[in-house]
Amino acid sequence: MIAVLFARRDSAYKKYQGLDVYDAERNAYTFKGGVPVIAHPPCRAWGKLSHMANPRPGEKDLALYALGIVRTYGGVLEHPKGSKLWKDQNLPTGNETDEHGGFTLEIDQYDFGHVAPKKTLLYIVGITRDQLPPLPPKNTAIPTRSIAGNIKGTKRCTQYQREYTPDALIDFLVTICNSVVAAQQEVV
Repeated sequence: MIAVLFARRDSAYKKYQGLDVYDAERNAYTFKGGVPVIAHPPCRAWGKLSHMANPRPGEKDLALYALGIVRTYGGVLEHPKGSKLWKDQNLPTGNETDEHGGFTLEIDQYDFGHVAPKKTLLYIVGITRDQLPPLPPKNTAIPTRSIAGNIKGTKRCTQYQREYTPDALIDFLVTICNSVVAAQQEVV
């Protein structure tokens, strides 16, 4: 079993077997632990444009909660490149590994089938970098959409398009968590 924290209500994660999905209604704070997680905490309070954001009370704390859960049970925390969470919490960058065995992988969700280029940071705990599944090939197609509509010749993504997780990325994240489970079983 793998838990998915902070999923959209209409998340594609819900169609996958073996995933325990927590959306806003289910409340990730009710997660009991014991299994690796894929965490997608809200990013607007941490993003490059956080000074213009209007997060709900306590929303910024969700990323800190998710970070603690990933460090305790293993798994992946996903946030946009440029998230201030990395600096605030001294998360590793480049080839660094932190005291929790965590490391950061930068990806572009466009390579996983997202409709727009979307640079993303993955903080991963529970496996080593050499245990990562292979990354998909670089998507060299010219995009027709961009997250903010600020790339010439593109249209701005809808809110759904900005927030959804492509199936190929879900598969990648689930594979990482399955490797975390296997690594944890080897220790026992």
